[in-house]
Amino acid sequence: EVQLVESGGGLVQAGGSLRLSCVGSGFTFDNYAIGWFRQAPGKEREGVSCIDSTSSDDITYYADAVKGRFAIFRDKAENILYLQMNSLKPEDTAVYYCATDYQYDCNNWQSDYWSQWGQGTQVTVSS
Repeated sequence: EVQLVESGGGLVQAGGSLRLSCVGSGFTFDNYAIGWFRQAPGKEREGVSCIDSTSSDDITYYADAVKGRFAIFRDKAENILYLQMNSLKPEDTAVYYCATDYQYDCNNWQSDYWSQWGQGTQVTVSS
């Protein structure tokens, strides 16, 4: 069974940091692009970051809102994807999801085509 399981969310003050994890199972995790997404109450889901698998050096992509603050990276040996979130802001409050569509690259990664999702983890940033 293919699964993505997120963890690491919580409550943090503005300016703080959190590291989210996404554990993949049931498929060859490091062969595919994996994305992080988030959905705040009353808002549409949006892409946060994507990491592809087209080369030995992972190519990463970020939404403008998180560039310079968030970092995506993975432990291929352990099938874990991380999202390091620094300098958090109240507007980062959302449920965060990881997803894959079994593609190798992150082309159009902010589009709504991803087919396999985790259950999400809540991130709340207080002001």
